[in-house]
Amino acid sequence: MSLERARQWLKKWDLDRRILEFDTSSATVELAAQAVGCEPARIAKSLSFKIGEKPILIVTAGDRKIDNHKYKEKFSAKAKMLTADEATELVGHAVGGVCPFGIREGVEVYLDESLRRFESVYPACGSANSAIELTMGELEQASGYLEWVDVCKEAQDAGGA
Repeated sequence: MSLERARQWLKKWDLDRRILEFDTSSATVELAAQAVGCEPARIAKSLSFKIGEKPILIVTAGDRKIDNHKYKEKFSAKAKMLTADEATELVGHAVGGVCPFGIREGVEVYLDESLRRFESVYPACGSANSAIELTMGELEQASGYLEWVDVCKEAQDAGGA
């Protein structure tokens, strides 16, 4: 299902073989960090929003959260996250496994500057028990991102993946 869509998408760049699947949940930043054995900041969480009726994804570092002021400056809209049902329907992946791979056509992907401080990060792969380690170049290529944005701030608890 979602994992298979992500796998098929990543196959274009021969990255599908690097998908990690876990026996435990990796649905939150903390759980994903434990599963892959890295610091939570290196978990690349994909946050889904709606601008009008258009869904977008913003991939951020695991230790960051959206700064409402920066978001509004960039997108000329208030940050309105998709509900769990909307994420599944509009993006194509369920919350906990949302990623920029194998998403529905028309969903725009943005990468947040907070990721640039790492050589590699771990985004999910369409399920609540998967991830893949990607360099920034690989993430750029595989995500089909539109642009790098600066819409986050540091957070004590940056929330789920």
